[in-house]
This record gives sequence, C-alpha cells and structure tokens, in this order.
Amino acid sequence: MAGNSFGTVFRVSTFGESHGPAVGCVIDGCPAGLSLSVEDLERDLARRRPGGEGPAATGRNEADRPEILSGVFEGKTLGTPIAILIRNTGQRPADYGDLRELYRPGHADWTWEAKYGFRDYRGGGRSSGRETAGRVAAGAVAKRFLAESGIAVRAWSAAVAGIEAPAYGETGFDADEAERNPLRIPGKDAAEKAAAALEALKARGDSAGGIAECLVTGMPAGLGEPVFDKLAALLGRGILSIGACQGIQFGAGFAAAETNGAAHNDSPLLPPSAESAPGADPGRAPFATNNAGGILGGISNGMDIRFRAVFKPTASVALPQKTVDRNGAKRDITVRGRHDVCVVPRAVPVVEAMTALVIADLLLLARCSRL
Repeated sequence: MAGNSFGTVFRVSTFGESHGPAVGCVIDGCPAGLSLSVEDLERDLARRRPGGEGPAATGRNEADRPEILSGVFEGKTLGTPIAILIRNTGQRPADYGDLRELYRPGHADWTWEAKYGFRDYRGGGRSSGRETAGRVAAGAVAKRFLAESGIAVRAWSAAVAGIEAPAYGETGFDADEAERNPLRIPGKDAAEKAAAALEALKARGDSAGGIAECLVTGMPAGLGEPVFDKLAALLGRGILSIGACQGIQFGAGFAAAETNGAAHNDSPLLPPSAESAPGADPGRAPFATNNAGGILGGISNGMDIRFRAVFKPTASVALPQKTVDRNGAKRDITVRGRHDVCVVPRAVPVVEAMTALVIADLLLLARCSRL
C-alpha cells in the first residue's frame, strides 16, 4: 500500500494496526552522531498515549514503551535506519466484532472498503489514531535533531468544545499551563470550562472538536522550495494527514480576507544576510510583523512559524446512528469501545511531530541549496 512514508531526506515510514501486535516506525536519513535514547522518545509518547487523565481521554490504556531496534549505538545515531517498535498491550478486538458487516458513520470504514475491497474492522486498523504513535516516535527524533540548530516546536489546544483558550501573546496565555492540565489548554479558566463542556458531552454519549495551534521558534530563513514544495504546502500535507484534521491556516489565516494589503504586509527590517541565515542571532527579528506566519513565497523568513489546525468531533459516539450493512440494508448502530471525547489534546504531540519532520527534512535539503 502506498502512502506510508513521509519526507525526502529525513524519511519516515510507519507501520502497524490499531489492534495488531505492535505499531512503530522506521526513520531513514537521520545523520550520524545525534545523541538519542529511549527517554527522548518516551516524553512525547506519554503525551499522546491513550489511558491518560481528563474528560477527553479514551478508556484504552497503553504503556507505549518504545523499543529502539536499530540505528543507535552507545547512545548515538549511526546514520543507518532507526527502527522503533511500540507494542500494543491494551487492544480489545472483541469490541468491534459487530462492525464486521457495518460501516461506522464518520469513519474510514466505507471508503477503505471502497478502495481495497477489504478492511480491518478492529477499530479501523491502519486508519485508527493508534497509527500516530509511530509518527510521534519519529517526531521525537526529529525534535532532537532540530534542537541541535536551536529550533523548537511546541503546540497546544487553542480551542476545545467551543471554548477558546487565551490567544498566544495576549494576557492570560500560559504555555506551561498547557502541560499542567489534561486538555493542554494554555489557560486555567478556559481549561476548566472546556472540561465541564466535555463532561456534559460524555454523559450524553457525544463528542467535540477543536483547534490545535503550533509555534516553531529559532527558525532560520531559507527553508522550503519555491514552487510545489513550499514550506506551507509541506506542513499542510503533514498536518492534514493526521486523522480528523479538517483544515490549517498560517499566521493571520482566514482573517487576511477581511483586511487590506498595506495592513497585512510584513515589512522587512533587515536584508537577507547573515542575520537571517541558518544559525544567525535569533535576537534580531527580520520583519516588523508576522501576519504571514513565518513563510513568504513558500520559504521561511526567519520569523516564528505559527499555524492553527482544525479537528472535527470524534466520529465514535455512543448515540444511536443510522447506517447500512454490506448488503445495503438500513441498520441502526451504536458504536461501542473506548474513544476520546475530543481528539485535540492527544493530537497536540502529533501536530508537533509532523511539524518537526517537515522542518528536519527541509533543514537537510537546505544544505544542498547553495555553495
């Protein structure tokens, strides 16, 4: 099956199904000599793993302990493929036995069978959010690589169940608070309101959507290819490949449609010289504003990259719904199993991972751009 690999130089392939024996990834193209340990992977996997606390969390409990099978020796990468295995220990395929003949509304069941003529009905198999564990493991490696160049990727829940978090840069925004509450909302009051909204939805068997926001700091200018592989296009591809993601906007985003050019344009403060090149002093901003979200002409401009990604409500709900079976007969369906009430809090580390993978790949490609 095509579509299981991502990247050009820093290339990642993920494998495994939701209720199979394991999931994981293989990373090819990571430079040799990078310090890497299991502990480097565990932090982000713990943030993504099912069985966490809070009103949004699924009931499925997985330890998500990674095993590095190859590509690392004496704590450093070898420059050879890095294989990471994450065993499934909390799978319960029996929860999905009645879905053999039915198609869950809002899921990939119908489209998967339309494409392949056959599907893994155990929680969606490869189309399950469980697949993202491999992405997060690979993203943790990419983050370690980016840290060597002073680049950091951080995301949070900007909105959950219609409750907006304090905006980045405004009063009340607290990035540390986003890691203190299970909804990953950077504001205590907003987190409490969203938790109450999710508890009410959970009690009646329904779900909610939301928005994840991502910030990349320490960005050099010059990353991204100017035509088909624009930085925003590659980030869009990576983020939109996450299940349940419905859209992405950079910088001012859709609000740009309501302004004018003179107000929206970011004015340069520096020429494209050593101050904006990779490894430059991050204390000097090359532009007066950042409405473009750090990307101009498909290429990073040395400002922070900022974008928001929209996630739909979790498709698995306990309320009765209408569907059909494989013979076309109309049927009622109530989805059982263990599901997130809202995917956004657990999607946050996945958004970080895909962002890190894109930028790590482009950082390596940039080394081929000029003498």
